[in-house]
Amino acid sequence: MTGSTPPNGAREWRNFYGRTHGKTLRASQKTYLEEDLGRLSLPGVDHAGNPTRLPLDLAAQFGREAPVWLEVGFGGGEHLIHMAARYPDISLIGCEPFVNGIAMLLGKIRTEGVENLRLHPGDVRDLFDVLPERSLSKVFLNYPDPWPKARHHRRRFVTQDYLQPLARAMQPGAEFRVATDIPDYVRQTLEEVPQAGFDLVAEGVEPWDDWLSTRYEQKALREGRAPHYLTFRRR
Repeated sequence: MTGSTPPNGAREWRNFYGRTHGKTLRASQKTYLEEDLGRLSLPGVDHAGNPTRLPLDLAAQFGREAPVWLEVGFGGGEHLIHMAARYPDISLIGCEPFVNGIAMLLGKIRTEGVENLRLHPGDVRDLFDVLPERSLSKVFLNYPDPWPKARHHRRRFVTQDYLQPLARAMQPGAEFRVATDIPDYVRQTLEEVPQAGFDLVAEGVEPWDDWLSTRYEQKALREGRAPHYLTFRRR
């Protein structure tokens, strides 16, 4: 499975292993999805697919020319909304297939009133298919699904099936941040990410200056697992 697009423009079939639905949504969350998701979603990148798979015009989607950042798997959206509010001159894309997390983020967008966010509610590989080359200047991967069983490690984001399309979409010198509490995820990240065209520039237990601790990090701390932060730069 790769992020390539067949010559006829049809999207290749892909397995998707993560959950897309959880607890029953509250009435307010259903309203957010009905009223806000459509206007905030990037076009042509949902599971139905766009037959032409044309590259996105990101300036048109955001209504301006600005650096574009991406968060892969934003969970409940705490970090993403924090970044959007802190950096209003940045255009941010949040990618998340889990409907409950999308609904939570939409509620936060209403509360905070940020206008520099767009969403891809699906598999990030579909988004990679239509992102222009060298269009991203920063990417966040915060507490990704660890897939702890050895036979499932190929499902992790830090494999070449994800990293090669990611590298194509990132500018030279762009920053890729990874936060995780799983030591074996750190190991695989350090092995795989450099192979995709990145250099390690920082690694340790101290977060970034603009970091906002997420609900997943707080859970890890309560359960005695130490966070680890890695920063890479696209060659």
